[in-house]
Parts: sequence; C-alpha cells; structure tokens
Amino acid sequence: MPTGGGRSAVGESDRTSYENNNGLYLQDNWRATSRLTLNFGMRWDYYGVIGAKNNAFTIFDPTTASLVHPSELYPKDLNNFSPRVSLAYDLTGRGKTVVRAGWGVFYDAFSQDFFVGQLPFNTFNPGPAYNDIQFSFSPVSQIQAGQPVYQDYSAADIFTVDQKLRTPYVQNYNLNVEHQLSNSVALQFGYVGSAGRKLFHYRDINQVTDPLTGARPYPFEYINQFESSSNSNYNSLQTSFKIRNWHGVTSTINYTYGHSIDTASDGQDYVPNASQPDNSYNPGAERARSNFDTRHRFQWFWTYDLPSFGGGRVGSGWALNGIVTYSTGQPYNLSYLFEDDYNGSGEFYGRPDLIGDPHAGTSAPFSLLNLAAFAAPCTYDPIGGSCVPGTQHFGNVGRNAFRGPNYANFDFSLSKNTKLTEKVNVQLRVDMFNILNHPNFSNPLLPNFGVDMFNNGSDVATVNSATRLTGTGFLPITATPDVGTGNPFLGGGGPRTMQFGLKFTF
Repeated sequence: MPTGGGRSAVGESDRTSYENNNGLYLQDNWRATSRLTLNFGMRWDYYGVIGAKNNAFTIFDPTTASLVHPSELYPKDLNNFSPRVSLAYDLTGRGKTVVRAGWGVFYDAFSQDFFVGQLPFNTFNPGPAYNDIQFSFSPVSQIQAGQPVYQDYSAADIFTVDQKLRTPYVQNYNLNVEHQLSNSVALQFGYVGSAGRKLFHYRDINQVTDPLTGARPYPFEYINQFESSSNSNYNSLQTSFKIRNWHGVTSTINYTYGHSIDTASDGQDYVPNASQPDNSYNPGAERARSNFDTRHRFQWFWTYDLPSFGGGRVGSGWALNGIVTYSTGQPYNLSYLFEDDYNGSGEFYGRPDLIGDPHAGTSAPFSLLNLAAFAAPCTYDPIGGSCVPGTQHFGNVGRNAFRGPNYANFDFSLSKNTKLTEKVNVQLRVDMFNILNHPNFSNPLLPNFGVDMFNNGSDVATVNSATRLTGTGFLPITATPDVGTGNPFLGGGGPRTMQFGLKFTF
C-alpha cells in the first residue's frame, strides 16, 4: 500500500477513442508547350469527428455552466477542399534554366492527443475525455495498490472544445529558378512561404477577470477551451549549389534565410505559451516569432572519392565525407513558474516586466541572460510577501523575446570500399562526430521545458519609485543539445565522438 502525504484523485481512466478519415483527389499534368508543363489538382478530405466509447467525452455548456455529453465533440467540417497548381518553364528552351512555381492548400488532421493527452501548465486535466471521471480525494497512504492514480488533479478543472472548431489549413507557395552552370554544376535559388490559418491552440475562458476579487466568469477553476483560431506566416529565401561527380567530388551546399511568426506554435503547451496565451482574453498579443523559428541555416554535404594510388585493392576505394552545419538559435520564452500569481490571472505562470538591460554582463553559456533585468508584473510588498492589490498586470516582455545559442558542427568520415568477389563487398569506415570538438549548448528551455526568471531566487529593488520583486544573477545553460532532449545519440551536439564500422554487402 503506498505511503506518503498529499492527495490523489482516483477513477477509471480507460478510454476507447476513434476517428475515421476519408479523402478524394484528382490531378493531371498538361504539357502546354515544349517548354511549359502545368500540374494541377484538387483534393477533398473529411477528418471524422473524434469520439470515445460510451460517449465518454464531455464539454462545457456556458448556458448552463455545466458539463454535458455531446452527440459529437465538435461539428463536422465538410469544406476541406484543397486546390493545387504548379508549373515548370524552360526559360531559354535549351534545358539549362528552369523556372518552377507552385501553390496549394493543405489541411491538417485532428490529432487525438489534443483531446485525450493534453499538456496544460495550469492543470493536470489531460483533455475532454476525463472531465467527468468520478474522482475521490484521499491521502496517498489510503490509495489501494493497482488503482489508477492522478496526482494533483482538481475536479473543478475542465477541458472543453470550441463548437466553432474547424480544420486547420496552410497555404504553401514557392517560386524558384535552377540554372545548370555545367554538366556537373547547378545553382538554385528561390522564395518559399506559407500562411497557416485556423490553427489549433487553447485558452482559459475562465481566467480571472478581476485580480482584486479573484472573480471568474464561471463557478469553476480553469476551463481550457480548445480552438482553431491561431495563425502563422513563414517567408524564406532558399539557395542550393550542387556539384555531381566532378573530379571525384560530389557536394551540396544549402542556405536558408527564413522567418516564422505565429500566435501559437502548437496545440499543446509542451513549453509555456506554446499554445495557451499569457492573457487568454487577448490571444492576438501572442503574435511573435515561432518557437521553432531559425533565422539562418547553412549545410554543406560533400564526398570526395580519392584517386587510386599504389595499385591493387589497398590503394583504391578510399573516400572522404563531411557534413558542416550551422544554424542560429531558436527563441525561448521567459516566465515566472508557479512562485505566485503575480499578474493576477490565476494561472500562476506568466511573463515578467523588463526593467533593465537583459544582456548586461552576459556571456554564454554560463550567463546567457541577466535575470536582474526582470521583475514580477506588479508593485511588491516585501513585508506582506505579495503583490500590492490593484497593481497586477500582464508583463511587458513579449512571447519568445529571446533567442538561444547558435549551433555549429562538423562531422567527418573516412571510408574504404573493397570488392572481395564479384558479389561480395566490404566497407571499413571511421566516423568522427563533431571532429573539432566545438562546444554546442541547448536552448535554455531544455531539459526542464521552461525558463524561470527566479531561477536563482529573487531580490527586492526600487524601480522608478516603486518596489519590485526581481530576478537575480544570470541564467546558465545546463545541457548540450543531445542531453537536453533527454535522448543522447551520436552526432546530437555532444563532444567529439568516434565510431568504427565494418559492413559486408552481398
């Protein structure tokens, strides 16, 4: 029998969820002229409404302020028509320069984990499949072995679904030009962009409306509503330089300059504010660079088949291979994480105010951000240990305001291919990951999936004649990329690593 303090919620957690999808499409190619080819098509998709056995899903009914079992979790969407068109045009008629362009609409399926496996920061309720479990709260020591256990779950928390939910879609478009410089060399450059609409996210429709009284619109705690009202935009310049079998060299160089902006970067809060807004009554204020925004990315892949030397099997079949990668860091969100309800929203995590220079005295990785430059979003009473009533507000630091460290890596390998018989070959190789042993560091969101402004504790300071609760010290990075993801692997950004391999093919 388990022992310990605290409390747990006990109830039947088995769910049998299902979804049936169907799609139809037609497409055709038309060679309009000897130099112009058109591709066009239309697709229609129906993503069936996700359901659960015995109508296990429940949603919140605002008219009665209660939970109801709907006949369908959300309305059917039968309007998912996806036109696509593209062209390829031989600019000079000599097959040396080709212009390609395309546009299309693409719909996203409804992922079941959005409804049965959510990751909210304000509650442990994992979705509308679990709103009305008959929970009983009791000391952990009284829970019987083998019973399903949910830690720190409140029966007053609800996860519901907007009854205007629609299928998310994205428009993808591109224009590029490829030119053959010689028989072995080609250059390509182009524009690639997208516009995402009706994207998934959720917000707390029961967020506190008056910090002075703690009043909420409905007699519950959190009511997270899953919606399709977010949007995104992506624009990029992409270039590629290719060499194929030129004096034994095969190489590809890719460079992308891009920018991704959205109001939510996921349908789940795997990190703070990836989905739920800081202010649920103003989700448009979340518009910022995406969690995965990478401004610059450079990659160089190459293979050099060395000339034979000395004759025989020993002097032939040698090759050098390399991969060079460079990318700028991805953004991260700075928050206070459950120390108190400083902004008065009742969520207990939110963004702070900027009161100083966040980069003063910083030097990655041990001092990435000056935490003393941030304050809780309220005037602070150090004697009472809380915010002064009437001063709480949403912080002025925007979502994803800061960017993590850059990534640079060089992987190298030496291989030797030998033909043993007519049908049997052997390859001996040595792979050296991060051969230069260049230190790379993870985004500070990892491994804890959140960056806390009070990472080093707090301090009290006077700012513009007001007493403020500030962070202290500097934010360090504590992991390399491979360790930060929780799944270290070769070539994942760690220190120099070598492996030897022997492979037979027949």
